[in-house]
Amino acid sequence: MDMRYAIVIEKAGKNYSAYVPDLPGCVATGATVSELEAEMREAIAFHLEGLRADGLPIPEPASEVRYLEVAA
Repeated sequence: MDMRYAIVIEKAGKNYSAYVPDLPGCVATGATVSELEAEMREAIAFHLEGLRADGLPIPEPASEVRYLEVAA
């Protein structure tokens, strides 16, 4: 079954980092956003594999991402 998790991407100096709000501790970094996305897919798969191996439940994706426009 495919799961769709929201990730938060942050610019971190000369690279990028990301985390999954629904999977605490699941993080990755990359030199580009494209590289980061590939690393994040691997990190999520590894994280879920670890949860299964430990007999823990897989959290359902629940976070939503929205952008709000505000006056600057």
